[in-house]
Amino acid sequence: MDSHDTNQPLGEELAEEKNVTEVSDAVVPETSLAEAAEAAEQLPVATFTVPKTKEEILKRLKDIVNDIEHAERQEIEQLKQHFYKIHKVETEKSYKDFLEGGGNPDDFKLEPDETENEFKALMAVIKEKRTALLEAIEKQKEENLTIKLGIIDKLKDLTAHPEDANKNYSEFKKLQQQWNDIKLIPASQAKELWKNYQHYAEQFYDIIKLNNEFREYDFKKNLEIKTHLCEAAEKLAEEPDVVSAFHQLQKLHQEFRETGPVAKELREEIWNRFKTASANVNRRHQQHFEALKQQEQQNLDAKTAICEIVEATDYDELASYAAWEDKTKEIIALQAKWKTIGFAPQKVNTKIFERFRSACDEFFRRKGEFFKNKKEELAGNLAKKRALCEKAESLKDSTDWKVTAEVLSQLQKEWKTIGPVAKKHSDAIWKRFIGACDYFFEQKNKATSSQHSEEQENLAKKKALIEQLVGINESTEAEDAKEQIQEIIQEWNSIGHVPFKEKDKIYKQFRELLDQHFERLHIRISDRRLNSFRSNISNAVQNGKNDGLYREREKLLRTYENLRSEVQTYENNIGFLNASSKKGNSLVNELLRKVEKLKDELGLIQKKIDVIDESLSKEEE
Repeated sequence: MDSHDTNQPLGEELAEEKNVTEVSDAVVPETSLAEAAEAAEQLPVATFTVPKTKEEILKRLKDIVNDIEHAERQEIEQLKQHFYKIHKVETEKSYKDFLEGGGNPDDFKLEPDETENEFKALMAVIKEKRTALLEAIEKQKEENLTIKLGIIDKLKDLTAHPEDANKNYSEFKKLQQQWNDIKLIPASQAKELWKNYQHYAEQFYDIIKLNNEFREYDFKKNLEIKTHLCEAAEKLAEEPDVVSAFHQLQKLHQEFRETGPVAKELREEIWNRFKTASANVNRRHQQHFEALKQQEQQNLDAKTAICEIVEATDYDELASYAAWEDKTKEIIALQAKWKTIGFAPQKVNTKIFERFRSACDEFFRRKGEFFKNKKEELAGNLAKKRALCEKAESLKDSTDWKVTAEVLSQLQKEWKTIGPVAKKHSDAIWKRFIGACDYFFEQKNKATSSQHSEEQENLAKKKALIEQLVGINESTEAEDAKEQIQEIIQEWNSIGHVPFKEKDKIYKQFRELLDQHFERLHIRISDRRLNSFRSNISNAVQNGKNDGLYREREKLLRTYENLRSEVQTYENNIGFLNASSKKGNSLVNELLRKVEKLKDELGLIQKKIDVIDESLSKEEE
């Protein structure tokens, strides 16, 4: 039987051969198909170069259809798995593009794929042809069995006439060659059939009375053949392709088994030489597949880690567009990394891919829901703000200054409680609202110009505060100076409007004195910026520009959200960085410094917002 066809482990065949050759000069026994098949299941699955595109896979399947006799089941299975892997990637990309385009997950429909229909048709033809081929092989096995039974009967007849043994030697050699030329037989009959053949072949050798010339010639020719086979097996140890070397060794083994005996004193030597060469090839083959197995396990570990990262996504933290976009980039990067990792062990390869795909599907499903809900929320906010615009526009011509001012102030408070609108509507809706409010307050200011005397008093108070600042010099203790300056700033901010033409001049004097003191006392930059901001807000309040305060507050809120998103991005990046190297530590420290600086800025912005809210609250009182 052909060991190449059955993938029988070479070590087992050679063990059988050695046992038989030690008993007699008969040829080596065959291994049954059943034993070979059982051994073959223990071998690693052969690997093939799988095409990278659907079109290349279809082309290879067409080649297999035209040459079905040499088709390998493992290659067909790998082509099938790879085709559907590509098909799944294309399907996921279509689904992802659909969601990112704003589509509803429930409305997604996959377009027909003609390549899949052609693939299924080719697979059906291959299955049909393989079934027919297997049936033909089984039929051939039965025919071969009948022929080999006839050969055994002829051998039996030759041993029944020992007196004609020398004359029958040529007939014996023909029968022996005919036996070796027949390969496939039913596995259930192989073992018993071989035993009968071996029995009559050995019996013929026992009774034959060949002269020494014939016998020595046979032994010499067999030794030459087996020596050549040993040399070929030894060269296979240098073959770069260990899988190819293993299959070549199976053919050499088949030839060795089919070659007759050598002189008795050389049998052990030639056998040990061939066995040693075979062991080297088998060892390299086993090490090769052990390395593949180890690599597949490493690939599984890497893919499992990626699945865990995606599954660990904290969806509660993804509350803004920026957060979702940052996380989407991370998921896409993980998908790209997944594609660079090779196959996991075959029994779990599909399962780990399904796990990863499921986690990614869940992420993009939730992202779609977020954007859908956010869109509805923005539309609702726009409707609310339009309603406030209509109310403000209906009041802008009112002359009931006090009541209308209170109503508009209340509308402005309500405006602040409403969330953002779509960016394309943000400026227009704000200008519409604040335009109506500004118009009313401008008319109100014109009608209430009697406040001039009060403004003169306020001017005198601020000049007095400037004199107090002038009085603070180097002789004043630093802490006392800081305390006095803070009290002066608070009092300055509590004073109402001054005459418009004096406003900039008096403020400039006050600001310059403060800067001199701040520089001398080393007051923190952030405190200076905050105090400067307080003064600006105070001036805006004095000039009755509450609308400007609302605009400034909106601007600060947007800046605050952007900075907070930036902080979160840096913190996420720090979490992903590998700080095991010196370079990694340096980068982490740099990011930490940036985060700390951004947090300080966030604190300052929050204080500015508090200052505006404080001023608006006092104005309403």
